Amino acid sequence: METSLRYTCNSKSLKIHAKEKLPVNSKTHLQLHGELDTGTGAPSYFCAMIRHLFPEAATGLGVGIHYDKRQKLRCHVRGKKEFPVRDDKSVTFNVKGRCDFDQDFNQRNPIGAAEFAWNIMNFKEDQDVPYMQIRENNWTLNANMKGKWNLRFDL
Repeated sequence: METSLRYTCNSKSLKIHAKEKLPVNSKTHLQLHGELDTGTGAPSYFCAMIRHLFPEAATGLGVGIHYDKRQKLRCHVRGKKEFPVRDDKSVTFNVKGRCDFDQDFNQRNPIGAAEFAWNIMNFKEDQDVPYMQIRENNWTLNANMKGKWNLRFDL
């Protein structure tokens, strides 16, 4: 389980974040993650999603539920399709989309994107490469070009 303490400039409170991926089989896993706000003592959000990979088609599909303190319970469906631009797959064209529904399946929020991705050698597929990151032992400071930042302590 990945566990961390996070302080974000927006919320002005310390949060405990946890994430776990539980394998179901070689192509499917259950992904759980959530966050507890130490200022209020209440969960900020919790998400459970079943994700399945179709490697022969370079496609992924996920279905799950998401709870947060503002929008309450929502259902999510997401998918991603990857098209190689180069034979070595160092450059791909990705099409991805997500739709979330309220608990009564009335309100829908579809979101889609198309992107070119450059896969840098020696990086893992699931490794995040933020704009700026400073690390020392278990401490991490992240910042982006929009002026947002967070401070994390990995447990």
